[in-house]
Amino acid sequence: MTNEIDNGPVIRLCGPRGFCAGVDRAIQMVVLALKKYGAPVYVRHEIVHNRYVVEGLEEKGAVFVKELDEIPEGNRQPVIFSAHGVPKSVPADAEEKNLFYLDATCPLVSKVHKQALRHLRQGRHVILIGHAGHPEVVGTMGQVALGDMTLIETVEDALSYEPKDSKHLGFVTQTTLSVDDTIEILDTLKNRFPDLTEPAAESICYATTNRQEVVKLAAQGADHFLIVGAPNSSNSKRLVEVALRAGARDASLVQGPQDLPWDAVESARVIGLSAGASAPEVLVDGVIDAIRQRTGARVELTETVKEGENFPVSRELRDTAITRADMAFVNGD
Repeated sequence: MTNEIDNGPVIRLCGPRGFCAGVDRAIQMVVLALKKYGAPVYVRHEIVHNRYVVEGLEEKGAVFVKELDEIPEGNRQPVIFSAHGVPKSVPADAEEKNLFYLDATCPLVSKVHKQALRHLRQGRHVILIGHAGHPEVVGTMGQVALGDMTLIETVEDALSYEPKDSKHLGFVTQTTLSVDDTIEILDTLKNRFPDLTEPAAESICYATTNRQEVVKLAAQGADHFLIVGAPNSSNSKRLVEVALRAGARDASLVQGPQDLPWDAVESARVIGLSAGASAPEVLVDGVIDAIRQRTGARVELTETVKEGENFPVSRELRDTAITRADMAFVNGD
């Protein structure tokens, strides 16, 4: 990026931002499956919540379906489950249909599933803090029998919840929640139920926490904060809320440069910029380039931590090499 104008607006670019290790792993699994087995590769639901990524994989030969019934009978091509996780009934259905499936569930979501089952084994009813209807919540609740888990979405839910046995409760959370909102809900539950047992490890994932913390820092004094992400991305929507709470005068969720609110951007002197965990860097670059071309903005990095996490793909795909060229559609190469 060149030709910076010193008296132009400032873009506070957050680091870390964008893809987390779980999202990167899920996308790599689809790309590797296409390389190893050829097209089509079926994917149940969006592999991650980002249309740019989904459309890029469709161009490579991925076919996205809502349910396994949409896959042709007798198919022997791979079927991949999304990063959000699935109920236990989905792999059971795949086995009954004799489908070859690969599970791209984020390991940190799988960890939440295990924590919930551990609560059950130890005789506790499970409280799940999350958003109804989100694929991750559907998948987590589908790990247990109906009635073994209760969903709490708000402080009001926490205040009105009446368990059968308040002495034997354990909680887990959706991995992409607002840290601050979750603390408020948990404080309410703990005040009402002092015996509430925590999971063995933190449920909200490191990437969610890291992205929220740097947005809080960059939002201070920002005139407008841009979050690159999809409208159905929970962690992206939470970043918009975090930016507003942390001091940004206004904030927008944009899917790319085509969505930029130019009236707000052109009147801003300080523009915050981050991206949800499902948003590829190529979209962030597009937003920066568009703003720079129109306003002469300069970029300043606001960084809190460097992330080096890497989750290996499924064993079935580890004999296939992935190259930077394979991922060029999200890297912008």
